[in-house]
Amino acid sequence: MTLLAHGLGGASDLPIPLTYALIGAAWALAFSFAVIAFAWREPRLDPRSAGIALPPAVRTAADSPAVRAALGVVGVAGFAFVLAVGLFGPTDPARNPVPGVVYVFLWVGVMVASLVVGPVWKALSPARALHRLLCRVRGRAPATGRRPYPRSWGRWPAALGLFTFVWLELASPEPGSVFAVTAWLIGYLIVTLIGLLVYGTAWAEHADPLEVYSSLLGRLSPLGRDTGGALVLRSPLANLAGTPVGRGSVAVAATLLGSTAFDSFSMFPWWREVLAETGSGPGRTLVSTAGLLTFVLVVGVSFHLAASATGGLPFAERKLLPTRLAYTLTPIVAGYVVAHYLTFLVEKGQATVILFADPFGAGWNLFGLAGRDVAYVLSAHPGLLGTVKVLAVVLGHILAVAAAHDRCLRLLPPAHRLTGQLALMLLMVGFTFTGLYLLFDA
Repeated sequence: MTLLAHGLGGASDLPIPLTYALIGAAWALAFSFAVIAFAWREPRLDPRSAGIALPPAVRTAADSPAVRAALGVVGVAGFAFVLAVGLFGPTDPARNPVPGVVYVFLWVGVMVASLVVGPVWKALSPARALHRLLCRVRGRAPATGRRPYPRSWGRWPAALGLFTFVWLELASPEPGSVFAVTAWLIGYLIVTLIGLLVYGTAWAEHADPLEVYSSLLGRLSPLGRDTGGALVLRSPLANLAGTPVGRGSVAVAATLLGSTAFDSFSMFPWWREVLAETGSGPGRTLVSTAGLLTFVLVVGVSFHLAASATGGLPFAERKLLPTRLAYTLTPIVAGYVVAHYLTFLVEKGQATVILFADPFGAGWNLFGLAGRDVAYVLSAHPGLLGTVKVLAVVLGHILAVAAAHDRCLRLLPPAHRLTGQLALMLLMVGFTFTGLYLLFDA
């Protein structure tokens, strides 16, 4: 099983030529911006809106301490089992399911689930569950740490943690290595648990890379909370408008978008030739790392410049705009998660499940999985798959434009509400062109 072959497809997957898809996507984005700009003149997205109340039984079950405890047990048990398989199972990644669990289910599956039902990792996090247990034994509230979380750190630790993961997947010497993936999991658990013990749950909310990522995409779920904390159905964009902002928010978004773009870019033949010429030693790793870091920096710097390119505000206020607008990139992140990883999740996910027939290489055939074959339900329909990918990218950008427009109506002076968004709009068009080109021309 080649985990890094993400099933991206190519221009042949599209039912129309790639050039037409690029032009059509750009026009769709520009037209959407024009309509939104003239029909949406006052802020509409309110994360405190009442929403539609869920049935009492559903709300009670979702917030039940027993249910939360059960999910915590599942998270700890599942994490422990995966670590056991990583440490004592086959070292061949083609026979060990751990790389698939991490790259397919943890990195993609959990995040897609978060888009549907909210921040899944917050409920399943083994570090949070162990921390709650330790706090109960010691008679302390989980939110209370030994010291307050430094505000100056913001989400920079989460951005760094996310970068270590995408570096492992995209630039490390052996991304499919069972040992390397297991070591990352162990390091993640140790760092997160120590952070929780020192800073309380603020660490998980600001510095845990998986929880920050899951919570970010969870803001696009139709499930939200009203002012009393009860679960309600609400517009995903209204939920998104309630995303906490702070230092490091741009870095988180740039890492997620830049790494996905680099993943597609790394499929280009000429880039592979460059890597081949560097050999298989440290030089190859350095070149890949430089490429990954370049993509992340380009996304971060370009967004920072576009978000702050507006008039009518004092310099100090303009400096804050990138941080205050960073969450509006979330729909684009979500669109690329679907477009880039959909085939990977569905088809490589099946291959990973099949490997659980014999996780420790002992000759087992648990649940009769060994005789199963992967059903290539998406790859068998390339035209449909290509259409879904384009729609996911374009819809993500349109939602991002809407979210940014509503936020700018609150942040920018009336005379600059439209002109102040033009740089962002042009950046969105550029992201659309670049994203589709990388997805389909690699």
